[in-house]
Amino acid sequence: MLKLRGKVETRNTTTLHPSLAHVTRNANLPAALRKKTALLLKGADVRKLTEDFVVSIRSSKPFSALLLCGTDEELDLVKHIADAVLDVYLLPSDYGYLDEGDIVRLNPSGQSISAVFRKNAPNNSILLTERCNHLCLMCSQPPKSADDSWLMDDAFELIRMIPQGTENIGFTGGEPTTYGDRFIELVNTAKVSLPGTSLDVLTNGRSFKNEAYAEKLGRVKHPDLQLGIPLYSDDPVRHDYIVQSQGAFDETIHGILNLKRHGVRVEVRVVVHQQSLPRLVQTCEFIARNLLFVDHVALMGLEITGFTRANLDSLWADPYTYRDTLSEAIEVLRAYGMHCSVYNHQLCLVNRDVEDVYRKSISDWKNEYLPQCGSCARKSECGGFFSTQVMYRHSENISPFL
Repeated sequence: MLKLRGKVETRNTTTLHPSLAHVTRNANLPAALRKKTALLLKGADVRKLTEDFVVSIRSSKPFSALLLCGTDEELDLVKHIADAVLDVYLLPSDYGYLDEGDIVRLNPSGQSISAVFRKNAPNNSILLTERCNHLCLMCSQPPKSADDSWLMDDAFELIRMIPQGTENIGFTGGEPTTYGDRFIELVNTAKVSLPGTSLDVLTNGRSFKNEAYAEKLGRVKHPDLQLGIPLYSDDPVRHDYIVQSQGAFDETIHGILNLKRHGVRVEVRVVVHQQSLPRLVQTCEFIARNLLFVDHVALMGLEITGFTRANLDSLWADPYTYRDTLSEAIEVLRAYGMHCSVYNHQLCLVNRDVEDVYRKSISDWKNEYLPQCGSCARKSECGGFFSTQVMYRHSENISPFL
């Protein structure tokens, strides 16, 4: 599990305002490129830090920040030297993964740093808002009512900083469509700035019940856009209960219909837990019969964070106990020729007939394995666990392949 954000010690910061900066290991970067770039020194480079180097950095056009990453002992050795430099961030070894081409958000007033883009990560997600019109029982990002539109401002800047050639990025929330037309403007900005980058958006889809809004998104014609929309039951009452919002089922279905009418790719997502499990097979039958035209269906394991922790006893279901139901649900989707996948499960807890649609889907920064997984011959094929599963609850039926 990687630490993507947190409090850090800062020295001699010259501004109170948060800012985004590229990370570089190149101390000889041309002066013209240094304005929005942070110089990263770590490990041996920190141990070799000298006063002469500090003087050379200070006398030339400065970087936006100097990031020193190392052990407590290494940082203690160079603090007296770092005090001679402006905008210094002392990073514990937790941030040792940072490297050339990454992008960080520096917050001097809050004495914090966030890794917002990692060049070598297969997927990068950009949080657009924590506001939402759902209160899902298993929400991993509990909604807040405060105005956080600065996240959207950051997103526009970040999109323009991310290098072309990046394979994929995602927009998450909260509910991104709370921004209305500004969300569509962001999708268009992504299309223009990153024309070869696929874009995944997590949304409840309800805003697209307004066909004019769906049409606007369709007119962007992003070459590789997909919206991931949750549908937790074929029973409207059950779905509305899970998302804690009356009328959500009808608006979600209308949103999906309108999006597909205007050529937008849609992935239907079903999180499997105690409340959705009794109708899982019927939900897949409903999708196959009524939403056959969607582009992908994902049956997903439970992430134990956010509201899930408070509601865990009414949500948790051991994947080992529902493996046959999962197989039946996948077979329904297969029978109708639908593209489908199983996300967020452990390989030893699904039946063999599901393996061809099984995906390693847990982001690397929150992914862990149990000690007994070390001897598993198929560990490289397995998605492992959310770190919170390891911490709070997981199946007792983990059985390594030998």
